Amino acid sequence: MNTLIGTYECKADAKGRLMLPVALKKQLSSSMQTGFVLKRAVFQPCLELYPMKEWEELMQKVNKLNRFKKKNNDFIRRFTAGVKPIELDASGRLLVPKDLVGFANITKEVVVSSAVNIIEIWDKKLYEKAIDDAADDFAELAEEVMGQDDADGIS
Repeated sequence: MNTLIGTYECKADAKGRLMLPVALKKQLSSSMQTGFVLKRAVFQPCLELYPMKEWEELMQKVNKLNRFKKKNNDFIRRFTAGVKPIELDASGRLLVPKDLVGFANITKEVVVSSAVNIIEIWDKKLYEKAIDDAADDFAELAEEVMGQDDADGIS
């Protein structure tokens, strides 16, 4: 698994293209040949950019769901709604399709943020609001999620 690092501000043009920051492109260099998948986030009004290898690993897990259970079938349909294969153009820009621009309310100011093995793409104002909203509860959340003494030895 590729662990990505960094949060960057960039600009989207009128056609929905954005230039990925050089530092991020370097981290994603092994994924440039195989491309990416861009999708709607599940919990936030942002987009998620998966390197193809990460997407394929996730789809192997999703494919194990029993599709004869309505809940599973509904999940698969909603999770994959709006999914698009993406490649960077010759100038190193990422073209965000119009329907996904609309979903994430992307305007000119964009934040591209690493989220372990994927990239989140946010409208800057929505990103700042999400960070501000989470700040009050973050200490409690961190303790609940990471403060457990479990077998993995995470501390």
